[in-house]
Amino acid sequence: MKITIMGAGSTVFTKNLLGDVMLTPALCECEIALYDIDGDRLNESKLVVDALNAKYNENRAAVHTYLGVENRKDALRGANFVVDTIQVGLYDPCTILDFEIPKKYGLRQTIADTLGIGGIFRGLRTIHVLRDFAADMEEVCPNAWFLNYTNPMAILSGYMQRYTNVKTVGLCHSVQVVAKRCMEHLGMDYSRYGHSLVAGINHMAWLLEIYDKDGNDLYPEIRERAKTVNDTKHDDMVRMDYLNNFGYYVTESSEHNAEYNPFYIKAKYPELIERYNIPLDEYPRRCIKQIENWEARRDKLLSGETLEHKRSVEYASYIMEAMVTSKPYQIGGNVLNNGLITNLPSNACVEVPCLVDGNGIAPTYVGELPPVLAAMNMTNINVQLLTIEAAVTQKKEAIYHAAMLDPHTAAELSIDDIKKMCDELYDAHIAAGYPVF
Repeated sequence: MKITIMGAGSTVFTKNLLGDVMLTPALCECEIALYDIDGDRLNESKLVVDALNAKYNENRAAVHTYLGVENRKDALRGANFVVDTIQVGLYDPCTILDFEIPKKYGLRQTIADTLGIGGIFRGLRTIHVLRDFAADMEEVCPNAWFLNYTNPMAILSGYMQRYTNVKTVGLCHSVQVVAKRCMEHLGMDYSRYGHSLVAGINHMAWLLEIYDKDGNDLYPEIRERAKTVNDTKHDDMVRMDYLNNFGYYVTESSEHNAEYNPFYIKAKYPELIERYNIPLDEYPRRCIKQIENWEARRDKLLSGETLEHKRSVEYASYIMEAMVTSKPYQIGGNVLNNGLITNLPSNACVEVPCLVDGNGIAPTYVGELPPVLAAMNMTNINVQLLTIEAAVTQKKEAIYHAAMLDPHTAAELSIDDIKKMCDELYDAHIAAGYPVF
């Protein structure tokens, strides 16, 4: 069995994912292909993975590196699983462009990796790369599963599912922990938790049902506690406001969801930023901090000082294990809708429970979402589908449409300014060497 990591220079994530693989008996004797376009980061990841392989796996995995586009097909050749963790354009220059150009027009963002003008351009420049990945996979590993961790999840996974022949599922980190976070933020004892149902779209999937171990519905208590939780400032105020206004808790964090709607980041009402504790420019701050801390963290990892690993809650190794052993496992996967959620479009990428076994990934039927939740999802799906349309047609007009229908962008800017901003971002990406078409 062969596992290929695209973007293996993301050393910490590569460590966690492959640490999981090496702690899984059904997977630990695999071949591992590490691919990246940054030689220094690739070599650092190789050293860390080799150390994991020695410490936890008696060197039973065969680990190889592949640098640059010219070696990409060899990295993919014969793979059973391809894990996508790339970030096209990195912090400098592309994240800087995604934040600083919109800021000139008065448009502020928090994360800008999923929706909004930042999510649109991040999606376009990444599809530009994924198109080539898909062509290579169709040639040299046509039966492989593409496990996509890269954002914007619904845009990228939806493109791969609709316009390539690559078997693709999108994987996020938030479904696994949404019930725990909801209960703990409300001061509830998580040991009471029994089971739940989560469905919607990536970063805006809904905790539709939640029960305790005796089968009692926990939502009445959750909704009652939520009425006063925002009386004191905390770091999850937007999600709790969703819960109070729409009746359901959402999967992804408040700093993310603050920019997926027209409600909270408004130049006309700057007091909302303070009221809901919204961290504007949060993602650039994280990037700068990670860059500043990377060398010290890398040295600790390479020295073995912090090279410890326990199998995580990331889905990738469990998916691989379920397919290899035919032992069923349930995930929250991002898949093409095709009637799974009946009041969302069939060509949307939705996040629903999926059963994984030796036959692959089987999404489950959910039915209708509560109307207000479907309406909230649609405001995001509109942008996702139009961004994919722009990537496929390669028409700048379609980029305008995606930006014009984005709820936060449309609430802040005129159509004329939206077009000017898109033109400036389009040209800046070309100038930086990261074209969107």
